[in-house]
Parts: sequence; structure tokens; C-alpha cells
Amino acid sequence: MLSIPLCCAACTWQQQYARVRLAKGDEALAKNDLKSALAEFKEAVRLDPQLAEGHRQLGRVYKKSGQLARAADALETAVRIDPLDYAAMFDLGEVYRLLDDLTKAVRAYALACKLEPREFEPRFRLATAYHQNGELERAVEQYDAALKIDSHSAYAWSNLGAARDTLGAGYEAIRAYKRSLECNTNQPIVLVNLATVYLNQERFKTAERTLKAALKMAPNLSVAHERLGYCHWREQGYDEAVKSYQAALKLNDKNGRAHAGYGVVRMTQYLRDPQQVACRDEAIESWHRSLEIDPQQSKLRELIEKYRIKPERPVLSAEE
Repeated sequence: MLSIPLCCAACTWQQQYARVRLAKGDEALAKNDLKSALAEFKEAVRLDPQLAEGHRQLGRVYKKSGQLARAADALETAVRIDPLDYAAMFDLGEVYRLLDDLTKAVRAYALACKLEPREFEPRFRLATAYHQNGELERAVEQYDAALKIDSHSAYAWSNLGAARDTLGAGYEAIRAYKRSLECNTNQPIVLVNLATVYLNQERFKTAERTLKAALKMAPNLSVAHERLGYCHWREQGYDEAVKSYQAALKLNDKNGRAHAGYGVVRMTQYLRDPQQVACRDEAIESWHRSLEIDPQQSKLRELIEKYRIKPERPVLSAEE
């Protein structure tokens, strides 16, 4: 009669019971009971330290509770035990992204793409990680790959547009933004981005129409009023430009570009009519306000120095 070694029997029992605790943890997590889920998953991996699913689920609970460093540790353990666990690999990429460790996020997303090459989400996340990391050519390549999987993703098209625009490919950016709007017409920010490309191409009437469409959707969008102010200024509609910039600043007094643009309009009005000294003073004050928000604007510093009033130094007499 054969006898089963007690240690093996105990190991088998622990592994089976670990699965029971894993199932209980899944039930608690489905109910968003993070405290109970955490306890169950911890017990599951204690009973069976090689249970990759347990470490993966433990990482998910830590992520949902905001404990990102612990989530990374748990998910790293999961993929070390099972390198073919796509879900754990993707989740690990997400945690690295939240930790702002884009190099590790890129590596995890790339491995997830290899595990599931027809999945849209890891490909899109890989593209956004490259984008955030300033690797725009690679970002464009991955956005294109993601859109081959799902051509109806408005976010992927709009992100592709932003990357193309930054690379100086204006017409390709316009095409991508328009495709995004075809997928979802209610995107005022995408309309603003599209209008910005038009402004860069000096297509002011087209930009104006696009910005007004954005404001019809979102009247309180400060950036849209700011861009419209610039558009009016370039079209020499100075009163309209003033109104647009004032609307932008009323909505967001921390809009540095609006302060800078308002100053440019007021200084333009002063230079056209030097009797409007108040316009010059307003311009310089607006530029100061913009620099308070974003000090890295050397051009504004030069303009302030050029146009500010320089009081004469008092001449002291030796007889006094």
C-alpha cells in the first residue's frame, strides 16, 4: 500500500485552500469591499506564495486603494511567477504610469502587446506613454497600430492629432482631429486643438468658425475664448479681441496666455493711438500678471523693458 508523504498532502491542501480564499477575495472585490478583499488575497498568497493570480489580485486591491508602491510590488511578483499573465502585465503598466515611471510603463505595456497583439488598450497605453515621455515618432507609430485594431476610438485619433501637430505635421494633425470628431462630435477641446492648427496656418476665418463651434458646446471654456481673442487680434478686430480675452480671464484668472494676449491687444491699441496711455499701462500690467503665472517667457520680459516708463534719475547738486 502506497503512502502519500505528509508534507506533499499538506502542500496540496494549502494550495486548494488558497484557491478558496482567492475566490472569496474576488467576491469581495466585485462588491468593492477592499478591506475584505485585501485580507482574503493576503491569506491566499500566504498559503500559496506561487499563486500568480493571488498576487495579481492583491496588486489590483492596492491600486484601487491608492497604495501604488505596494501594487507595483505585488504585480511584479505576479509577472515574475507567470510571465504570460497578460492581465497582470497590463495592470503593472498602469501602476507604473500612475507612479510616473514612464520607462517601466513602456516596458510593461510593450510586453502586454506581445502577449495580446490584437488588444487595443495596451497598444493605446503604450502610445500615450511614449507621448508623455516625448518620444513622439514612436507614439505616432503605436497610435497608428492601435487605430488599426479599433478605428472608432476618438481618444486615439485626438492624441494622434496632438502628436502629429507637435511634430509639425499640421495637415496630418487636422485629418486626425477630424476623424476624432467623426467618432464623437461632442469634443470642444478637440475643436480648440483643431482651431489652433488652423491659426498656425493663418487660416483665421476657419479657426474662428471652429472656435465658435467649441464655445457653443462649452461656453465656459477659457482656452477657447483665449484662442478666439488671438484670432480676432490677427484679424485686426481689436475690440472683439479685448472682449474674448476678458471672457477668458473672467473664467480663469490663472490663464497666463490670456493675460499675455490681452496685453498684446492693449499695446497694439496704444501704438495705433499713443493718446491711449491707459492701454499701454494695462498691457504692461497684463504681461506682469502672465509672468507671475509662468516666469519662463523671455519675450514678455523684453516687451515690458521696451515699453515701460523709465523715470529719469534725479540730479543731485553738490551745493545741496
